[in-house]
Amino acid sequence: MSGQRKELLQNVYQTLYDAFGPLSWWPAQTPFEVILGAILTQNTAWRNVAKAIANLRENNVLSFPAICEVPASSLALLIRSSGFYNEKAKKVKSFCQHILTEWEGSLDRFLAQETEALRSELLGIRGIGPETADSITLYAAFKPSFVVDAYTFRIFSRHGWIDETIGYDELRDYFMSALEPDVPIYQEYHALLVRTGHLYCRRKALCQSCPLNVFFDGSGLRSAPPMD
Repeated sequence: MSGQRKELLQNVYQTLYDAFGPLSWWPAQTPFEVILGAILTQNTAWRNVAKAIANLRENNVLSFPAICEVPASSLALLIRSSGFYNEKAKKVKSFCQHILTEWEGSLDRFLAQETEALRSELLGIRGIGPETADSITLYAAFKPSFVVDAYTFRIFSRHGWIDETIGYDELRDYFMSALEPDVPIYQEYHALLVRTGHLYCRRKALCQSCPLNVFFDGSGLRSAPPMD
């Protein structure tokens, strides 16, 4: 069945790539900006994160040393547009404190770890869950750790390709066990699924205009292998 799943995942990727082209996600100038964005985007739309990052840049606080020095209360005001700003300021400061105490402030050495070691350490930092850890691993460290989110679950469960009770790690493995560990492909695949979810696979789905509508025929799904 893994061969069927690999073929399905490749077909889904190609269909979305043909529809949207390369998306070149994640929008950031430095790995640290990726990390900030990954933390700030929790429970909010990216446009709100973009405003927060722009505000940090305008106030010369968009760097690891600057974030370490600014009080959490001041940081919270600067990232207000991202929502839950007091809590997110604490999460950002917690990450910075971890790098300072455990890695002598060297973000480069921290990100240079092996994939699973890095992901495991990220999950041990206050405020960083699986999706955030995978985003940092994939986009900031450029290591192959597939990111799944609510859009991934919604798209694949609505098509019947995964069970509705699937957990995060199991869904991540659904992709990683069938795809080659290719960082650019992982990045592009995640971006394509986010774009599809944002435009079409909403709470009220717009299936007729969705590029993945080609996977349906009049009687049901054309290709829907269950999980191994």
